[in-house]
Amino acid sequence: MSSNSFPYNEQSGGGEATELGQEATSTISPSGAFGLFSSDLKKNEDLKQMLESNKDSAKLDAMKRIVGMIAKGKNASELFPAVVKNVASKNIEIKKLVYVYLVRYAEEQQDLALLSISTFQRALKDPNQLIRASALRVLSSIRVPIIVPIMMLAIKEASADLSPYVRKNAAHAIQKLYSLDPEQKEMLIEVIEKLLKDKSTLVAGSVVMAFEEVCPDRIDLIHKNYRKLCNLLVDVEEWGQVVIIHMLTRYARTQFVSPWKEGDELEDNGKNFYESDDDQKEKTDKKKKPYTMDPDHRLLIRNTKPLLQSRNAAVVMAVAQLYWHISPKSEAGIISKSLVRLLRSNREVQYIVLQNIATMSIQRKGMFEPYLKSFYVRSTDPTMIKTLKLEILTNLANEANISTLLREFQTYVKSQDKQFAAATIQTIGRCATNILEVTDTCLNGLVCLLSNRDEIVVAESVVVIKKLLQMQPAQHGEIIKHMAKLLDSITVPVARASILWLIGENCERVPKIAPDVLRKMAKSFTSEDDLVKLQILNLGAKLYLTNSKQTKLLTQYILNLGKYDQNYDIRDRTRFIRQLIVPNVKSGALSKYAKKIFLAQKPAPLLESPFKDRDHFQLGTLSHTLNIKATGYLELSNWPEVAPDPSVRNVEVIELAKEWTPAGKAKQENSAKKFYSESEEEEDSSDSSSDSESESGSESGEQGESGEEGDSNEDSSEDSSSEQDSESGRESGLENKRTAKRNSKAKGKSDSEDGEKENEKSKTSDSSNDESSSIEDSSSDSESESEPESESESRRVTKVSTPAFVPTKTHVLLHRMSGKGLAAHYFFPRQPCIFGDKMVSIQITLNNTTDRKIENIHIGEKKLPIGMKMHVFNPIDSLEPEGSITVSMGIDFCDSTQTASFQLCTKDDCFNVNIQPPVGELLLPVAMSEKDFKKEQGVLTGMNETSAVIIAAPQNFTPSVIFQKVVNVANVGAVPSGQDNIHRFAAKTVHSGSLMLVTVELKEGSTAQLIINTEKTVIGSVLLRELKPVLSQG
Repeated sequence: MSSNSFPYNEQSGGGEATELGQEATSTISPSGAFGLFSSDLKKNEDLKQMLESNKDSAKLDAMKRIVGMIAKGKNASELFPAVVKNVASKNIEIKKLVYVYLVRYAEEQQDLALLSISTFQRALKDPNQLIRASALRVLSSIRVPIIVPIMMLAIKEASADLSPYVRKNAAHAIQKLYSLDPEQKEMLIEVIEKLLKDKSTLVAGSVVMAFEEVCPDRIDLIHKNYRKLCNLLVDVEEWGQVVIIHMLTRYARTQFVSPWKEGDELEDNGKNFYESDDDQKEKTDKKKKPYTMDPDHRLLIRNTKPLLQSRNAAVVMAVAQLYWHISPKSEAGIISKSLVRLLRSNREVQYIVLQNIATMSIQRKGMFEPYLKSFYVRSTDPTMIKTLKLEILTNLANEANISTLLREFQTYVKSQDKQFAAATIQTIGRCATNILEVTDTCLNGLVCLLSNRDEIVVAESVVVIKKLLQMQPAQHGEIIKHMAKLLDSITVPVARASILWLIGENCERVPKIAPDVLRKMAKSFTSEDDLVKLQILNLGAKLYLTNSKQTKLLTQYILNLGKYDQNYDIRDRTRFIRQLIVPNVKSGALSKYAKKIFLAQKPAPLLESPFKDRDHFQLGTLSHTLNIKATGYLELSNWPEVAPDPSVRNVEVIELAKEWTPAGKAKQENSAKKFYSESEEEEDSSDSSSDSESESGSESGEQGESGEEGDSNEDSSEDSSSEQDSESGRESGLENKRTAKRNSKAKGKSDSEDGEKENEKSKTSDSSNDESSSIEDSSSDSESESEPESESESRRVTKVSTPAFVPTKTHVLLHRMSGKGLAAHYFFPRQPCIFGDKMVSIQITLNNTTDRKIENIHIGEKKLPIGMKMHVFNPIDSLEPEGSITVSMGIDFCDSTQTASFQLCTKDDCFNVNIQPPVGELLLPVAMSEKDFKKEQGVLTGMNETSAVIIAAPQNFTPSVIFQKVVNVANVGAVPSGQDNIHRFAAKTVHSGSLMLVTVELKEGSTAQLIINTEKTVIGSVLLRELKPVLSQG
């Protein structure tokens, strides 16, 4: 900030009140009462004056501060006039920042932006590609119909730009222009068609996105570019990959026949009695014709396979849905492992992935059965994740694993999360209906839950038991009697209604209990919930028809109460029942059939998965997540009966000659191929001559000749070729290599990102092979990423060891007096944190010392120092009187003993609490040999070493006493020592992983030297201060 004030002082005439004293400016201002506001105004005046300065350094500082304000979410729109004046600045750095600002605010300040439109048009011709691209972005951000022709012209020019970055921005601008003026669609489609032919990986994703927005139905534009897009896919940036994969999934469903018909040939071949021999022969010929996958179909499946290992969850999900929708069922299984890997991501990603797995697991259980334990619920999972995991476990349940799952479900029922416990009971009910062998077991288990103290659990159990009893009512009279007794204690309306319905349906099996239940219900009729009242009326009607002698008066009493009820549904039901069951002159013909109407056999309810109907939506889409068709959703078409002509995807030789290579390609040295045998090298040199030297680094060396070996097999059988593919990292390279070997030589011009031109020898082919006809060399970035990391082999990896057992030290977080009856204590379990590698694990025990429930216990506002992070526990719905619960948290203390301050809140109150970690808890023990210890200690000398002399009685210097004292203070691991007088301990800091080496060297007499070696000198000195008194005392 101080550097920013110098140019301001020079321009303003050297006023004393600089930025260092904003308080001073507020006191000097004439409106003292509004000093706070005048301070802000002064600050913006300061920036305006800097922008009007003659010095570029002042303007640059001002622009940096303004962009910083935008990044923090502050409103900087009032500076628009001052910023837009600098759009014509000759300083390239200022110009870039001005364009960043204008892209953000051009839509809001359209009138002012229009004043500078001539400047933007000039900038489209700027020699710097970043300025050209930024000018186009600003131009497309001005949402005024009057400049549509200018934007159209700019997009056309940019689409032919030498720089791929500018062409990428042209593709982005297409979507903005289309939303502003849809009438430009035809002209924009011409630009899209041109950009789809672009060979740059930078452009591919953006132009496909424009295609999806503007003309998703124009599949004909994709034909010629299909193979190129398949081959470029692995090198396109991540979000571009997602868009391309979704588009290619739709394309494949329109252009290839279904690969799922493979099992159809196994159907009965018997001849029909009346069928002629000719018909039979024709039918047999059809069946003899096996399914062969289109080579282009196989190309797409093979080239997307490596992306299952992408670090981006969206890419993995996109590939998974592609395999699900277009690959043979036998090959779709490979996606399950990748999807299970995504369950280690954050909860939002987990939610989407689990939703898709839930849909898949309904149709193909076998895919996810090996990973059953990955779907077990963790105590730290939020409720939405828990219920989805339950759904998947239900779908995967079968006779083999149901006993394991039921044991797991028993634990879930005891959960503090009541919504989850209720969902578990529903799950048990579904398992009981799906797997008949365990129906009785589940029913008995649910009956046991009826004695549970928690009313919600009991209520849900009643509802599920009701559904199960509908399937076999005759066998369970005792259960119905038991549930009738529960009416006195259960208050949840749904449960009460379920019990009454059950008794009404089985009133003839419990003739003594049913009338008594009706008597009790008649007493409480007026205070019952509407749902329960309706079931009381039904019960009365059924008993009137079956046991009129005992219940006639009771039923009439209930009907009179219902006649004057406030709810019109209940009044209508009362009138209907009275006319139906009480015969009189006005009764219609229906009265004769009253018994059949009320006591008809009801069909058992079908307990189905809520994900059963979602499979008609494309997986991974918003529509699938919401289970409704979202705006912009493009439906997957059904497979065609006969595949369209595949020759439309063949590319002419003339188009290949335009191939280009990004600048910065390393020339491939022959030495890179020495890894292979000499005979292979000779074969390669005779085949590709000197051209092999110009191939991309990612296509040679690593792949070598293995592409040629698989080539002959590939033509004979596409299905077998998928098995011959190497691992996913090399897959795309192999494809490129094979194609390159078959191509002949041609010359083409290429443009680089910097606008420079190079000549390159590229290979072309005039044959319409099944493989892609166009090759994109991988960019220099991907080349550097694909290099073997041999340099990092020598790096030492510190392995975390098991911590030594020490008595748990509990600290008070919130005293019961301060917390109005809520008490909280915390301790450090000394285990790696499950919420993050850099976090310290903390266990918090919450106690309710009051005689009432404490509801909604959660973490409120956090006041953490800069850099510190906290993973909070899930809110606790309620804590019973005298109840206790332990929850886990994670805090990244950034290797410091700074206090983490936050609020512990209940439904009614918030309490400020603090956690300050002892320095010893910021460490994790490390397993290390004596040799490694000495080596590391030799490195960490000088300023990284602190030491102190300890004086204590000899009995305090025995090995066991020293070990116990040190591990009590710090979470360190003992290092084996060959000398009796030296004791060594090693650990690493949780946040940064810096080593912490502790040595206790015994001297003659009753003295010892304590030495600590670490890069973290502050932590080292604090640990020394804490260890010294502990080791000194008797």
